[in-house]
Amino acid sequence: MFRVAFAGIRYMLRTQRNARIYLVIIVLVVALGAWLRLPAAHWALLVLTFSLVLAAEAGNSAIEILGDAITTEWHPLIGTAKDIAAGAVLIGAIGAIIIGFIILGPPLWQRLAP
Repeated sequence: MFRVAFAGIRYMLRTQRNARIYLVIIVLVVALGAWLRLPAAHWALLVLTFSLVLAAEAGNSAIEILGDAITTEWHPLIGTAKDIAAGAVLIGAIGAIIIGFIILGPPLWQRLAP
């Protein structure tokens, strides 16, 4: 079970540009959080946020791949499914940005403000 799950994650990171972008952002946020010495509760929220965005991206990628496997021609229902999956990623990304500002903003401002 874990072997195929990890294979799917590797495939996603190898083939999906947005997944790699999210991973870079996650690394940067983790570095910033470490520099700000965030409390454990904030880390828990950030990890949950990272997980949800990557899971949404994985679902989006799976739907796109499945749709492409069914037909290479445009089909309105497949297009709608892909649009909805992309929308789910966007919702997660917007939520992650808001959570990032809420968690990282005040301590960052405190560190940088004179």
